[in-house]
Amino acid sequence: MSLSEIMLFNTSIPLLDALALAWFLAGAALYTMLADQIAWGKRPMAVVLHDYRLRWMERMLERDNRMADVQIVNSYIRSGSLFISTTLLVLAGIVALLGQIEDLRVIIHDVSMAQPASRRLMEFRVFILVLVFVYAFFKFAWCLRQFNYTLVMIGAAPHPGQCDAAITAAFPPRAATILSRAQDNFNRGLRSYYFALALLPWFIHPLMLFGTTVWVLLVLYRRDFRSVTLKTLAELGAADDAAADTKATGTPRAP
Repeated sequence: MSLSEIMLFNTSIPLLDALALAWFLAGAALYTMLADQIAWGKRPMAVVLHDYRLRWMERMLERDNRMADVQIVNSYIRSGSLFISTTLLVLAGIVALLGQIEDLRVIIHDVSMAQPASRRLMEFRVFILVLVFVYAFFKFAWCLRQFNYTLVMIGAAPHPGQCDAAITAAFPPRAATILSRAQDNFNRGLRSYYFALALLPWFIHPLMLFGTTVWVLLVLYRRDFRSVTLKTLAELGAADDAAADTKATGTPRAP
């Protein structure tokens, strides 16, 4: 083994491929920490939508008929089920590639900018892609279970005449937390699809993985922190809070 290669899982990996993979993994891990934990004070999309879920649960306690609430959660479940089925199909297709590695190498070799790769290196790349979609599957499966827990909470929620001050204060934030955790897991599964797309150019050349990782991170950052949709939701939420304060105190909130 030369200095330009490292050993990983009994496979000799060129140093450039190892660096590209490390860059990819670091980018994915750091962005997940940024979006889901570190940057909550900056009110990304996840935080703004959590506020909406809290309002939703507060207003649900004021309604006798909760069928609309059940239907909304069921729509979440259908979305998660669709992605679970899709992920399993994608995994089946990727695993099938392991039996066609030589054909894959020939196809990629015909690309003018492709860097030659050994059979073991190509298998390693496919294996990493499999791991990304396995991770996505578990996230989608866990989000479905949490959405089902939310349905149980909606079914157990007291009707307006049965709500005392303790229930009114305790139920909405806890139900909203379960919903938000379910959505966070769905988002992580969906984010895995973005990162899987970033991995595909790696099959052609490891340098391309550096660029596609940055591109995916920028796309995700814009949608989570800088999108017009986020701005609109935040403005509407602020207006709703101001109206609620005015109704409660009779005094408009200061801008």
